[in-house]
Amino acid sequence: MEQYAPPEPAQQLLRAQFLSRLDDGAVRREHQPDHLTASAVVLDDSRRHTLLVLHAKVGLWLQPGGHLEDGDATLPDAAHREAVEETGVADLQVFSSVPFRLDRHAAPCGAQHHLDVCFLLLARDGAAASISAESLDVRWFPVDALPAQRVDLRPHMAAALLA
Repeated sequence: MEQYAPPEPAQQLLRAQFLSRLDDGAVRREHQPDHLTASAVVLDDSRRHTLLVLHAKVGLWLQPGGHLEDGDATLPDAAHREAVEETGVADLQVFSSVPFRLDRHAAPCGAQHHLDVCFLLLARDGAAASISAESLDVRWFPVDALPAQRVDLRPHMAAALLA
């Protein structure tokens, strides 16, 4: 995360906040009031489609992601693991070990906030996805026709397309 060069003041502030939390145990799911998570915007090779999961707990279409686990050596590893688990697409490629966006949002797990570090992953055009125990559905969406819902995915998508 140290290599992430935020393109705007809001992202610069989040980066400073996230970095300050790395030393106080925020990589652990049990950490309160906030803890880090890793997520992945998954694009196909053409970068015209993104793979989203219909999250069972919050009922929203979201990029795959979640809590760090003991076996995750790095944040990109955690994002990759979560994306494979939640989408069933095994041959995802991490585009860069540098995140392209940070996000702080309400956490459905008991913590106040997730401090989410988002990475870009690439999949083969037409890669078949499968529903996991954590999701109600998994689907490819055109990047210019994202689902309309209370959480706007367009800022994440715009940042991913610039990565």
